[in-house]
Amino acid sequence: MSGFLKQMAQSSLERLTQARQLESQQALWLRASETPPAPPLRLSQSGFDCIAELKLRSPAAGALSTAQEDIAERVKAYGQGGAAAVSVLTEPYRFDGSMAHLARASEVLAPLGVPTLRKDFLIDPYQVMEARALGAGGVLVILRMLDHGRMVELLDCAAMLKMFVLLEAFDEADIECANRLVEERAQRVEQLLVGINSRDLDTLEVIPEKLTTLAGKLADSVPRVAESGVAGAADAAAMARAGYQLVLVGSALMTSTDPGALVKEILEAGRARQ
Repeated sequence: MSGFLKQMAQSSLERLTQARQLESQQALWLRASETPPAPPLRLSQSGFDCIAELKLRSPAAGALSTAQEDIAERVKAYGQGGAAAVSVLTEPYRFDGSMAHLARASEVLAPLGVPTLRKDFLIDPYQVMEARALGAGGVLVILRMLDHGRMVELLDCAAMLKMFVLLEAFDEADIECANRLVEERAQRVEQLLVGINSRDLDTLEVIPEKLTTLAGKLADSVPRVAESGVAGAADAAAMARAGYQLVLVGSALMTSTDPGALVKEILEAGRARQ
């Protein structure tokens, strides 16, 4: 793991330890399993969709928004713009995220039929349960943070809670792990997606060419997600041509004055594939 991921894993462990002191896993499981079902992840028959992201800060770019922003209005705009799901950062120290953001987004988006995705540095099934208890329909799991056994535990927990999972890869070694998990677990998880993050974990810079170079190495049996570096319509069209079925867009949407319109532009361009 890179130095950045090691820091995030340690922070995640500290938050996990604090959460366990407040609520037992048994109590959390009961609460999660009794939470009303999240809207299902519905992908368009056009073959191209957008996961819009709520992210107040980027470690590379700095503040993207403020704590005073009306989070409900932004995620509502995402949903009304046609986003298939909304990714919500819950990491508090480097991304200014919170579990409260996830709960609020899930509440606002449920009437629109749009699920939320908890995006964090998850290391334990307990954190999957936390997401479901706050209304999330899915979780993002970073492949290189976990060994195979722990990864299976997280996927099985998500499957039992009927949640979708986005597996995040950064290089060919990660993709090999992803393809193995797809072969083993795709039939059990509600919906399994595999994404490539084009960010360099040492410099935190985006390397867009990674998305086109690695796309063909992903399994054909699950939807592919292009993460990081998608700034607008042109990038979306390029990702669609490269074989991606979804793009995950954060910074561009967070800095847009009309995020709903930008989601629509991204979808139109990706679906046109011009």
